[in-house]
Amino acid sequence: MASPRPRGSSIFSGLILIFIGVLLLMHNYRGFELTRVFLHWWPLLLIFWGAIKLYERTVGMRSREPGAARITAGEVFLVLGLLALLGIVVGVEQAHQRFPDWTGVDFPGDAFSTSLDIAPKAVPANARIIVRVARCDITVRSSDESEIRVAGKVNVKSWSESAARRLAEQLSVEVVQNGDGYEVRPTGSRDSRASVDLDVSVPSKAQVTLRSDKGDINISDMAAPINIDGMNGDLEIRDTKGDVSLDMRHGDAKISDTKGDVKVSGHGGSIEVVNASGGFTINGEFVGPIRADKVAKGVRFVSHRTDLTLTQLSGHLEAGSGNLEVIDAPGNLIVRTRDEDIRIENAGGKVKIDNRNGHIELRFSSPPKEDIEINNSSAQITLSLPESSSFEILADCHSGDIDSEFQGDSLKATTTESGDSHLEGKYGKGRGPKIILKTTYGGISLHKTS
Repeated sequence: MASPRPRGSSIFSGLILIFIGVLLLMHNYRGFELTRVFLHWWPLLLIFWGAIKLYERTVGMRSREPGAARITAGEVFLVLGLLALLGIVVGVEQAHQRFPDWTGVDFPGDAFSTSLDIAPKAVPANARIIVRVARCDITVRSSDESEIRVAGKVNVKSWSESAARRLAEQLSVEVVQNGDGYEVRPTGSRDSRASVDLDVSVPSKAQVTLRSDKGDINISDMAAPINIDGMNGDLEIRDTKGDVSLDMRHGDAKISDTKGDVKVSGHGGSIEVVNASGGFTINGEFVGPIRADKVAKGVRFVSHRTDLTLTQLSGHLEAGSGNLEVIDAPGNLIVRTRDEDIRIENAGGKVKIDNRNGHIELRFSSPPKEDIEINNSSAQITLSLPESSSFEILADCHSGDIDSEFQGDSLKATTTESGDSHLEGKYGKGRGPKIILKTTYGGISLHKTS
């Protein structure tokens, strides 16, 4: 009986998997730089492969199995796949080093920190100061001294403390003079595994401009204007006397207790302005909510679907998620929007609203003194007024009903056969504002407030 033909076997697949696995493990857990090894030593893989085949051929000759040393299609695909895997790892590593703002992939590891020691720099009390950083959390505070003081730390993410220390030693911050201004900027490597946290003290009357690619910003107690360009993080500004100008790319902003105007542009998350002696202007696309409380000179809000002007706000404004709410606004209110449910309470000036596909509700706790004009479509209008109010009204509702709790001989309500409703006339003893209400495919309701 003939003996079965022995099957060829190879130890190459197992050894190469072990070898590549060890390299990747050292890369992840020991900060091992795989780029240099792959670019300069990848031919060793072919040498290693050939040496194993020679060994297998020798063993096969002795055991009369010459086919044991043949190169199989599976081995070829394994080598190509592993080379591709190493290439991807090296490519990601290089991308992080050359493009530090790219955040598509994050390297694993522990966080290590080292302190920064920067000598103070004497500057004029009203100096122009630019803080220019890439990946940095910044705190800017005022000082009574005519100098710039910088403190902080370098944060490095690595599996090796020695590797983290070497990278941290390459990073620092310098204060340099540019013309009649001064600049605070990082120096050294821009490796994505490293970031810098800065605490910067400047003269209170200095004009500060921050340019940050990524990181949170905290500013307080400044007496001069503040400009922030390209912000890509969260922001908090408080107790400032000058104007605040903010250009956002991403993140949330909270600005409180400011004496100047606040201007926000760009796009991002939520915006909150509280206790502003000036005005609040916001122009851009923000997912919200947008909140404003006690803005003396009012709010101007422009986005792709909303255009709002509010000349004074003693109470609260909130916009976001298809809702707009304004409470206690002594000034004029003009808004043009769509797909928003609007709620206005205690408006003191003229009110003009143009909306589509959203319910509009106005409520007055005291009789209105200025004209009200509301145009809506495909949604309801609800107006609540004190019984003591005096007004002249013109209300039209196409394909809807008008329900009014105000009755009088001078008020005339009519309904057409096609389902349109009309209300016109005067109510009250004195001369009051003119109220114009128009909507289509929605009702109009007039209620008396208690």
